[in-house]
Amino acid sequence: MNRATSTGTQSPAPHVADSHDLIRVHGARENNLKDISVELPKRRLTVFTGVSGSGKSSLVFATIAAESQRMINETYSAFLQGFMPNLARPDVDVLDGLTTAIIVDQERMGANSRSTVGTATDANALLRILFSRLGKPHIGSPQAFSFNVASISGKGAVTIETGAGKKVERRSFSITGGMCPKCEGTGRVTDFDLTAMYDDSKSLNEGPFKVPGYSADGWYGRIYSGCGFFDPDKPIREFTERELHDLLYKEPTKIKVEGINLTYEGLILKLQKSMLAKDREAMQPHIRAFVDRAVTFTACPECDGTRLSEAARSSKIKGISIADACAMQINDLAKWVGGLDEPSVAPLLGTLRHTLDSFVEIGLGYLSLDRPAGTLSGGEAQRTKMIRHLGSSLTDVTYVFDEPTIGLHPHDIQRMNNLLLRLRDKGNTVLVVEHKPETIAIADHVVDLGPGAGTAGGTVCFEGTVEGLRGSDTITGRHLDDRATLKETVRKPTGALEIRGASANNLQNVDVDIPLGVLTVVTGVAGSGKSSLVHGSIPAGAGVVSIDQGAIKGSRRSNPATYTGLLDPIRKAFAKANGVKPALFSSNSEGACPTCNGAGVIYTELGVMATVATPCEECEGKRFQASVLEYRLGGRDISEVLAMPVTEAEEFFSTGEARTPAAHKILDRLADVGLGYLTLGQPLTTLSGGERQRLKLATHMSEKGGTYILDEPTTGLHLADVEQLLGLLDRLVDSGKSVIVIEHHQAVMAHADWIIDLGPGAGHDGGRVVFEGTPADLVAARSTLTGEHLAEYVGG
Repeated sequence: MNRATSTGTQSPAPHVADSHDLIRVHGARENNLKDISVELPKRRLTVFTGVSGSGKSSLVFATIAAESQRMINETYSAFLQGFMPNLARPDVDVLDGLTTAIIVDQERMGANSRSTVGTATDANALLRILFSRLGKPHIGSPQAFSFNVASISGKGAVTIETGAGKKVERRSFSITGGMCPKCEGTGRVTDFDLTAMYDDSKSLNEGPFKVPGYSADGWYGRIYSGCGFFDPDKPIREFTERELHDLLYKEPTKIKVEGINLTYEGLILKLQKSMLAKDREAMQPHIRAFVDRAVTFTACPECDGTRLSEAARSSKIKGISIADACAMQINDLAKWVGGLDEPSVAPLLGTLRHTLDSFVEIGLGYLSLDRPAGTLSGGEAQRTKMIRHLGSSLTDVTYVFDEPTIGLHPHDIQRMNNLLLRLRDKGNTVLVVEHKPETIAIADHVVDLGPGAGTAGGTVCFEGTVEGLRGSDTITGRHLDDRATLKETVRKPTGALEIRGASANNLQNVDVDIPLGVLTVVTGVAGSGKSSLVHGSIPAGAGVVSIDQGAIKGSRRSNPATYTGLLDPIRKAFAKANGVKPALFSSNSEGACPTCNGAGVIYTELGVMATVATPCEECEGKRFQASVLEYRLGGRDISEVLAMPVTEAEEFFSTGEARTPAAHKILDRLADVGLGYLTLGQPLTTLSGGERQRLKLATHMSEKGGTYILDEPTTGLHLADVEQLLGLLDRLVDSGKSVIVIEHHQAVMAHADWIIDLGPGAGHDGGRVVFEGTPADLVAARSTLTGEHLAEYVGG
């Protein structure tokens, strides 16, 4: 092939298309951002640092990523946009140089009972095709191996219109699915304890039901007593077999009760649709308590919890069925797939191997494909979402990560760093919100936001290299090289919590004594069995307060005041001071502005365009009626109180006319967990992950528990805030509580009185106690991965 030769000696001027190598943000004002401007280099790794609540997520997610997604959505047809989320334009003057943004956040995967690790990553789809091609005996297409497809068949007459007229033919059809018919592909069956559902010595007129909301004079009670299928004065224990079946299992039937057309449905069928279809965590507390009392979930006896029909389990490749493959640990499955050599499906095997190897590489080799997606932690869910991007052939994309090191042992953080660098080296822009110094260290560019949180943050304190940050006088710069020291003396335990023969998930018959009256830290690599030991083996009975990483349920009407119960004493104090009823001081009740219904903003639906939110002109965003705002407490109206930060409100309710001890106590706890900058009326939807967990901690601190279990409380905490958290843990222990913390942060490990280290690896390579003792002993022994990293951290 001939090549054109260059005659000139000068190198050509750079092409104008290559000059767009910056993402420029000017005048960003989203949430607490104060009109900031930054320039981010493309095809580089930029890390955003700053204390929790300083505006990192507002800049990265709510401004840069949100605008990128909004502009991509606008390229679709109006019809498609109608099915997409409506995104409003971020509050920013100029956004220039954006590329397609792919967001990999910490949101838990949906707790749909049919969603597993395999279905969420397409690994199951590839396995199903593999078994439909190579499985012996051959039972059908890929859907014959899917637990979401039921087997159905039918036959009958069909009328065909032809030129000669109509003719009738007999036709039959069948679809072979892989769903277990007994459990309908969920892998578990529900068993109802009838004694917890009704008192069989009572008649329907006497109100026999123990189900919440099913009282005799309520609608449900009236439907059952007035349906005409039973004698309403006959005790349930005297019902015939047919009557009892109709009471519990009768299919929906149209009836008339008290002149109103209604639908009657058997009690158990109704409960399955109304209560059991919901995620347990989304239930109201009294309904959750009823379900826990009346319903037991057991593995389906027909499919043994595999979700698959007998036919799907009978087809095998080299003695392994698809159920066996999905139940294997992924690193074992990767080896098994690597040993298959079949030219007819070579491309398929290559893709499947790559997907499974990505799991192992990202540190999730200990999972299995049949693990329900809802049981993954925030960190595991985030890494599972990353898998589909690792093999992507896209380049010049902006990847946005929200603390990708969450839930990672220091040993695993290095792996995550390598993956972030690999994504960058393929020619992508990588934006990472992060607190861990190990990940900040690999950045090409750092943007430090602050100096404080909430209204005290929202400005750029530093922009440049990691070395420049280290030398700067910002909070992050000063704390970047902070290293906790080992305690000189540790507390003596007052007793022990005995765990014997723990075998939940991957635990291998563990016997361990967890000391009480001290700060105990449970460590180990991700997947070593820490949560299984602490959450699965410690009886969650009286005296144990468990604070996990589960998301806070709350709408844009919920705020710290409503979530913590703070609003009740405030409303009562206002009502007492003004001689009116407390309901007036609720923006969700009688005091709400009638124009915006207490939301403070009016949402205007613009069809396929983004929904626009504008402050309510009637109440000027204050959410209350004008008459309510005339009532004052300590010189402030209710909207002014809800606009106060926690620290100011703490002072306001401590003395003088507004003195309210109940409110002051709750505010004290909020300040204790480092949320002094939050305003009382800030919507929960605007809080970061770390802020939500600490809000949960503040709420639980009032419970009368003797033992507190915290699951990675340093999540989302800045280096400077970790010190405050350690002080809080110390105060809890000194007040006579026992504190058990699952944690990877070396500063918390160094501060512990006692360490229990699980391992040595993850999955079936873990599940054993590899060390018990003081942090100093762990550093001296260096016998485990945790010991090595802790010794390196404290300079031991």
